[in-house]
Amino acid sequence: MINPRTLTAGVLLASLTAVLAVTIRKDGYFTDPLGLSWWYAACWALFAAAVVAVRKAPVGHAVALVVAGGVAVAATGLLAPPRTSTDSYRYAWDGRVQAAGISPYDHAPADRALAGLRDGWLFPTGAQCVGPGRARIPGPGGEVHCTRINRPQVHTIYPPVAEGYFLVVHALSPDGARHKALQAGGALLALGTTAALLLVLRRRGDPRRAAYWAWCPIVPVEAVNNAHADVLGALLAVVGLGVLGRRRIVGGALLGAAVATKLLPAVVLPGALSGVRRVRDAAAVLLPAVAVVALSYLPYVLVSDSSVFGFLGGYTAEEGYDDPSASNRYALLRLVLPDDWALPAVIAGMLAVTAHVLWRGDPERPWSGALLVTGTAFLLLTPGYSWYALLLVALVALDGRWEWLAVAVAGAAKYVTVMMDADPRTVGTVVYAVAAGAVLAGCVLRRRARRRGYERTALPTCSVGTGP
Repeated sequence: MINPRTLTAGVLLASLTAVLAVTIRKDGYFTDPLGLSWWYAACWALFAAAVVAVRKAPVGHAVALVVAGGVAVAATGLLAPPRTSTDSYRYAWDGRVQAAGISPYDHAPADRALAGLRDGWLFPTGAQCVGPGRARIPGPGGEVHCTRINRPQVHTIYPPVAEGYFLVVHALSPDGARHKALQAGGALLALGTTAALLLVLRRRGDPRRAAYWAWCPIVPVEAVNNAHADVLGALLAVVGLGVLGRRRIVGGALLGAAVATKLLPAVVLPGALSGVRRVRDAAAVLLPAVAVVALSYLPYVLVSDSSVFGFLGGYTAEEGYDDPSASNRYALLRLVLPDDWALPAVIAGMLAVTAHVLWRGDPERPWSGALLVTGTAFLLLTPGYSWYALLLVALVALDGRWEWLAVAVAGAAKYVTVMMDADPRTVGTVVYAVAAGAVLAGCVLRRRARRRGYERTALPTCSVGTGP
């Protein structure tokens, strides 16, 4: 007879998969963002119910559900072309440029020097240029063409490990694969992250927590459908943190590779150094990480005529990180501080949290400190791109403090609702304020449960210095 708790979790998981399939097939980001928001809300509600149910199922049954559900959930991302982001088109172009023996950092997609590499998919003409998500560029003869690639006038921004991934996907893809190749790669990386989480949590936690990643709506939407390279950084970070206890050098090297995929995973490094007191132990992590970053950049430095940092400086300025008054960055801080104080407050806050993790963190649970630093960075910076939270969700799965998932919900809500008539600054502030409240509430509840003696090993506390 099927265990009733397992059956409940399975029914909720099947419902989540069905709603995700409808959501991803719905092309409403530009035409019906309100309707899409409601579909997103339904996905997150079913996800929350499913993970609550699976935590009560027998471990053996739960692991089987995590794996089967992870496959089904990831597969829904393959049901349509990228719906809410055009970043993967740049990935495909960078892979094609590298395959032609050209550095991806030397030319913008609109550069006529690369006109011979253009095709009708990435660079459509005529009626295909009508509608959102198309940027106008000059054709080789001066006529007006368009491209699916966003910001076609600027050089690429992606670090070298990501560029290597784009090249590998291009090399392995059959002709005419178009967006499907990167989506398939994203699905494999997402499932690889699920497998890595299960392996780590079998030894040092509750494997049922892998469902926080495997079934999370952000995974099929951002890792698979939109094929964001952040999923590769999340996988490398999970494996790196997972092996740190036994192999510091290998763990440090993997974390360096994560940083060289998307720079964001640098925020997990303080967690990797949690409680480290000896210089040589810290060096065993940091030196391999720095070496991998430097060595991965070196080949591109040698073959590139332009800067290998590409559009990075322009991106930070465009996103308002250096001028908060022109954007919705630092939204929570700006509720209580003048705009000019926001950036210094972010720096001070991050230094304080990092120092706390380094001094009080548990070296047996490096992901706990990594989650605290990463989540704090999100709350202080209030980013507007939902795929950044892929790393956060993976850390939640490792650590188990599910309240931090509210930050991922805030990013998704901000990204979709910004397309509505509502003031994006107000929306961003409200959703991140709610997320901060959820995190604080979760922290308080855990402390109370701990005082009363009801804390379970599957439910870690707020502190990074204690836990199961």
